[in-house]
Amino acid sequence: MDKIPNIIIIEDHPVMRGGLVSYFTGTRRWNVLGAVSNIDDAKILLSSSYCKHSAANPNTSADLILIDIQLEDGWGLDIIPWFKEQPFEKIKMPVFAVYTAYDDFSHINAALSMCVQGYICKRRSEPELENALFKILEGRIYIDDSVKIKLDTNAKLINLLTKRETEILTYVKNNLSNSEIASRLGISKRTVENILSCVYYKTGIQSRLELQRL
Repeated sequence: MDKIPNIIIIEDHPVMRGGLVSYFTGTRRWNVLGAVSNIDDAKILLSSSYCKHSAANPNTSADLILIDIQLEDGWGLDIIPWFKEQPFEKIKMPVFAVYTAYDDFSHINAALSMCVQGYICKRRSEPELENALFKILEGRIYIDDSVKIKLDTNAKLINLLTKRETEILTYVKNNLSNSEIASRLGISKRTVENILSCVYYKTGIQSRLELQRL
């Protein structure tokens, strides 16, 4: 790599955040632009870093933004669409990677739908995390091995759904209520509930919110 990459860390746990900053700084292979614990501070840090960016001062923008999914004030992934809406078009878009304790299908799928380039579980050590991040900076998509298994398993389970079950699942993902689905399909609400029970059983998912994130 030609230059030391710039990284911004968004992590709400103070010990984890401090440990990551200490590790990345200590390797001298990374330039830590900042580390924050919540969405509001992340927006301030990112806005400040990118507003300072110029031809004379090109090293204030991040090459990689490392995000935890659950932050003090909300959903860490919300940073991604917010960032893309900002007027930073003259600056190369950073890559986004998730470092999280969540390894269930709904969180994985939500992150991948946001076009993150990496999903790493917190059971991995700092050197393993760093290795994954370097692969991401090389332009590769990195998915934690334990996560890949769950993605493959859920994909196979979804393929087991009948046409009607898949149809109802689509309506659920579009935030329709059971009554609204019943009205659209011309069937009873009870029938919708029974079919959804089969969907829950086949996929192993336990909540409507998780179904919506499939």
